[in-house]
Amino acid sequence: MTLDPAEELLDLLDIEQLEVDLFRGIGSGGETTMRIFGGHVIAQALMAAYRTVPDRLCHSLHAYFIRPGDPKIPVVYHVDRARDGGSFTTRRVVAIQHGKQILNLSASFHVDEDGWSHQHPMPEVDGPEGLASRAELRDAISEKVPEPHRSDFLRPRPIELREIAPQDMFEPQPADDVNHLWFRMQAAAGRDPVMQHCLLAYASDMNLLGSSLRPHGITWWHGGVVTASLDHAMWFHAPISFDDWHLYSMDSPFSGGGRSFNRGSIFSRDGTLVASVAQEGLVRRFKPKEDRT
Repeated sequence: MTLDPAEELLDLLDIEQLEVDLFRGIGSGGETTMRIFGGHVIAQALMAAYRTVPDRLCHSLHAYFIRPGDPKIPVVYHVDRARDGGSFTTRRVVAIQHGKQILNLSASFHVDEDGWSHQHPMPEVDGPEGLASRAELRDAISEKVPEPHRSDFLRPRPIELREIAPQDMFEPQPADDVNHLWFRMQAAAGRDPVMQHCLLAYASDMNLLGSSLRPHGITWWHGGVVTASLDHAMWFHAPISFDDWHLYSMDSPFSGGGRSFNRGSIFSRDGTLVASVAQEGLVRRFKPKEDRT
């Protein structure tokens, strides 16, 4: 019996404890099958850190992607208890496969405190109602996908996603780097704040790097480009209920030298800024092997 994709993701985040500060997570499933989706490893690493922090929530994380993840085997996570302070707790997590590091993550946790508050307003954009879903957009162009990849292209995903101005995957035109989408996972209803954080961390890696491709009229499916996330940072600002729609407002202020810088702000449906994201990615022209140096 095949699991519902959302239930599968929840299972992926229910990592196994092997020893004190040592955990194991499933490598397969989620967004991709060719390699492990970056948000998958970030979310599991954050969950591993959370398993050693019982009394406070994460306010920031910073991760470096070191090697591609292999979906055929589990990922082992080692947690270093860097500091347990009165207000802040710090953890470092190393994700390991084949005896080598694939990701390093540092996370900081903070007790609940009062303080002065302000935030930038949520952009005025169309709501999710009436927008085509990711599944609908992919189904409409599935005949353009080579047969060996078509079933994976159409495979149900755990996160429901609706882009406000989606690009044509195969015939893209140059567009503004500002990029908005709505996303949610209804199976997140009733989950605790720790799981809400891990689910949003997982989703925060979706479409972000793609903002840097928009001004150049290129996509992964269009060809001619090699991309990969290099690092990922995230800050949590407010409580999250990811079963409801959230707006992910993204842009790419810079691209050059084979890298791009991308930012994102995540708002709840009522306009509350719940998280901020920043990422640098590899954006390299594809070169056949005989042309590489």
